[in-house]
Amino acid sequence: MVSAPPTFQTGFPIRPGRLVEAATPEDVREAVAYAGGRGLHIAAHASGHGLPGPVEGGVLIATRALDSVTVDPVRRTARIGAGASWGQVIEAAAPHGLAPLNGSSPSVGAVSYTLGGGLGILAREFGYAADQVRSLDVVTADGIARQVTPEREPELFWGLRGGGHRLGVVTGLEIALVAVERLYGGSIVFDGTWAGEVVRGYLEWTRTVPDTVTSSLAALVYPDLPQLPEELRGRYVISVRVAFTGDVAEGERLVAPLRAIGAAGASGSHEAADSPVLSDSLREMPYTESHTIHSDPPFPHAYYGDSAVLGEPDAERTVQAFELAGPRAPMMTVVQLNHLGGALAARPEVPSAVPYRDAGFLLRLLSPLDGTDVGAVRALYGEVGRVLEPAVLGRSLNFSFGGGDRTAGFHEAETSKRLAGLVSQYDPAGLFGGPYGA
Repeated sequence: MVSAPPTFQTGFPIRPGRLVEAATPEDVREAVAYAGGRGLHIAAHASGHGLPGPVEGGVLIATRALDSVTVDPVRRTARIGAGASWGQVIEAAAPHGLAPLNGSSPSVGAVSYTLGGGLGILAREFGYAADQVRSLDVVTADGIARQVTPEREPELFWGLRGGGHRLGVVTGLEIALVAVERLYGGSIVFDGTWAGEVVRGYLEWTRTVPDTVTSSLAALVYPDLPQLPEELRGRYVISVRVAFTGDVAEGERLVAPLRAIGAAGASGSHEAADSPVLSDSLREMPYTESHTIHSDPPFPHAYYGDSAVLGEPDAERTVQAFELAGPRAPMMTVVQLNHLGGALAARPEVPSAVPYRDAGFLLRLLSPLDGTDVGAVRALYGEVGRVLEPAVLGRSLNFSFGGGDRTAGFHEAETSKRLAGLVSQYDPAGLFGGPYGA
């Protein structure tokens, strides 16, 4: 066994038999051919936010050196290497007045996130990142480097976009960018004692907003640590995050109902707090500051996470789910509800394997693992899942952190069957993890 490269997710050890630090796509091809000739499991590793799949005793290919980003401002596209982060893509696109459909964390690998679908901070307006892919460079289990487009190997092109990592090692891709330089965004942070009112108000608000508004609701109990602002230490908070590409005046009008929750608190109608609003950072910003909307942790740490893709959840059941993960939970848990719909529900001109397009929301759970028992975390997540069960459609491939032993629910049955057929064709020995839906 060898040591794995530096990784963002530190909660689960990675013990490959061989580690290949790829400097070129040819290094990737040679590593895959080596592993395939010996029947060894193969996995790729970029930033390490997620886990690479079953690779103990196998070959782990580190792609972090393949981090080139080239923007074509005329075609509004970017060619992205397998090791590039979303932050690098944002930085390269910004001088041209363009932006990628990136997620909330700038340190996440852009290619790996896109293969899982790619739920971005502007997702309701522009859809999934996977649907913007124009071509992919991939090495399949037979050691062949392929350029995959809708015209060349259309079925593989379908499966790679939304199917994840079980069809080969993607060394780079070309993706369309959007013409966004600035946005109106930020968060309104409420005292957690108002969680029920905020959850109900948020769900009602999402029924009124246009597709140009992408938002999420998140709650957690902050640890009592000296490096945190004093007003947050040990405190339960719930926040609404908003990203909107329209002008500031329209943005202010759209978020007014959210701020009205705070106005009700200021009037003294809620005995737990004089005002539920702890902070309000909504403002116009350059797209290069869009990561401040969610302010995801920038440092490596240990965590476990899972998700539930939802149709239209009942408001009271959603409140109960937030309560289960709140201050009375046996461990610190971040619960986040992403509003879906809009362009995410559209069927792209070139279909992809991205699932659950009719979903209304995505619930995400994440728990730090500093001395926390994974079994206890799973038990809590099971309770949350049972509460929301009437609305649950499945799970999200991009938001399963540490649950690599459970792949069921990532795609609808027909999509899983079609992806399994692709695995049988391109990786019959299951070197990249085997069939879907196991």
